[in-house]
Amino acid sequence: MAGLRKTLARLEILRSRFDATLARARKMSPGSEAFHHRPTRLQEIANFGANPGNLRMLAYVPDRLPHRPALVVALHGCTQTADGYDHGTGWSTLADRLGFVVIYPEQQPSNNQHNCFSWFLPGDTARERGEALSIRQMVEHAIVDFGVDHRRVFVTGLSAGGAMTSVMLATYPEVFAGGAIIAGLPYGCASSVEEAFEAMFQERSSSARALGDRVRAASRHHGPWPKVSIWHGSADPMVKPSNAEDIVRQWANVHGLSGPSHEQTINGHVRRIWNDASGNAIIEAFSIMGMTHGVPLATGKGDESCGATGPYFLNVGIASTNHIARFWGLAIEDKTRSLIAETMSPAFCAGSREIDAALEPAAAHVESNETYSGRRPLDVNAVIAAAFKAAGLCPPENANQDPVSVSPGPIIAAALKAARLLGK
Repeated sequence: MAGLRKTLARLEILRSRFDATLARARKMSPGSEAFHHRPTRLQEIANFGANPGNLRMLAYVPDRLPHRPALVVALHGCTQTADGYDHGTGWSTLADRLGFVVIYPEQQPSNNQHNCFSWFLPGDTARERGEALSIRQMVEHAIVDFGVDHRRVFVTGLSAGGAMTSVMLATYPEVFAGGAIIAGLPYGCASSVEEAFEAMFQERSSSARALGDRVRAASRHHGPWPKVSIWHGSADPMVKPSNAEDIVRQWANVHGLSGPSHEQTINGHVRRIWNDASGNAIIEAFSIMGMTHGVPLATGKGDESCGATGPYFLNVGIASTNHIARFWGLAIEDKTRSLIAETMSPAFCAGSREIDAALEPAAAHVESNETYSGRRPLDVNAVIAAAFKAAGLCPPENANQDPVSVSPGPIIAAALKAARLLGK
């Protein structure tokens, strides 16, 4: 009995610390009233499956979608809603521009008083169980209903949603091509409320092998594994930044990678990249200098501006939503698939001015306005157009029929894959 009282007292101390830190974090990231009062862009979807985790499913489907679009699963943090997370991150706005579907699992107060996903409870973090299974059922429903390409499903989230992203990547690695964990925690670091608080607030020591074993034990999958983007503020008071390092070590071990391949600075923030044997970026980790607990934004930066500042949505000069989409390949893949069908048109081949006009919407998101310390990305579309024109593969203006005897679509797709600009 004395042991139980000691445990309960310890839990109460941790819970009080969590509530106080939550309140301070909200004060450090104030938002305008406009953030909380705007029309929703999301539609709720009922009857998506057995839903053992008792979650809500909301979705955003652009009016115009390419054939077999990609799917992004976006998981909100504690005290947040699906709609608020969409508004803050801007995922639905980016979906309009690039043409993919977004689904937003939403926690219910009956499960957790703070609206946190149950990333620490064994009954919700194991394959085919609880909240993890509910989210998997949402994905399957979206694949069928919206004609999603099952090879291009991605998951991301903040805080508790980031920790739940770790859960989904570990328990269903065959479902997700990639993930992005923002201010989250590694998979398997807690199995109770008390352990969850300790993982958030305290430095913990686990070997890379032990961290990787937790992922390998979560399913029967043996690879290939999802690519992972990791983001964390260096001044995060809610979830210790050491958790980001543990996520890196966990997935580097799973992928069989050692130290980072290279490092760069983007707008004052450090980005480390781990490449596979073929030179493909498989893991990236951002340390956002001076940022507290939240999603990194770059508001007021033209096309790089995505989302809205508010509680836990912080303007720190780097647009995480846009960058994550590029890391996953969405900013290239979704637009390129629709542009391939247009590459034989006179407008595409007429000259640089016409090329720029025809491809400006896509190029704006392939090219980043972020200031990289490394090399500036290529203008992929202009390169393709120039190559086709130089090779005489573009039809003459006003041509009534296509004189080309080759099919350019597969050639372009193969070239982009060889250049690692398209996924498999």
